[in-house]
Amino acid sequence: MTADATPKREVVTGEPRRVRPLPRYRAQSEIDEQTALGDAYVRSLMRGQLRAGLTAFALLAAVVGTLPLAFAALRDTTVVWVVLGVAAYPLLTLLAWWYVRRAERNERDFARLVKGRPLP
Repeated sequence: MTADATPKREVVTGEPRRVRPLPRYRAQSEIDEQTALGDAYVRSLMRGQLRAGLTAFALLAAVVGTLPLAFAALRDTTVVWVVLGVAAYPLLTLLAWWYVRRAERNERDFARLVKGRPLP
């Protein structure tokens, strides 16, 4: 075969394609349009946040409610002040840390649901 006998390459093109915008995920549009399904998504988030808040409140009530019993059992004012001034704060800090972590996880899961990404 010689160089003259080989066919010349041709570029074949079609009409330019229009780029369509990506469709919004269904959950996000359901929430925006305030449909029954969107309302269910929002109620689910609110129910999770309420559950976390009530759990934190119940634990706080248990800690604060048992303090008078501990004070009655101790009967020493120095120990009572040590319990009030030192021992109660780590428990309250731990409870607050748990509540914030749980609330952020609820919101992160809701955002993943709305964006269409699966939960880990």
